[in-house]
Amino acid sequence: MNSYERIYGIVKQIPRGSVSTYGRIAALAGNPRLSRVVGYALHVNPDPGGIPCHRVVNRLGGTAPGFVFGGEGAQRRLLELEGIMFGEDGRIDLREFGWPDGGAARAVLGKIRRKAVGERL
Repeated sequence: MNSYERIYGIVKQIPRGSVSTYGRIAALAGNPRLSRVVGYALHVNPDPGGIPCHRVVNRLGGTAPGFVFGGEGAQRRLLELEGIMFGEDGRIDLREFGWPDGGAARAVLGKIRRKAVGERL
């Protein structure tokens, strides 16, 4: 499984009504320093309907100004349709809508590692 496939597998797990950050996805994929790689992978998302890249935001809860799948404002509209609320500053409260947290993060990471090990066998 390559890095992009690992990233897509994690992003597919973000539930409707939740968001995650580029850095959090990078950490779950195995390297917290590769948040830009997460952005690159999502920019070339091969299946926008199946890989919900609109649920990935920056570390401050901000959306991408140049969201590739629909242009400016599209990411916010998609998130609002899922029940995500934005503050007056245009950001999402990651304490309320952020995914995963604590035990959920460990469970996701364990599932990804088990799948990667199974593919190598």
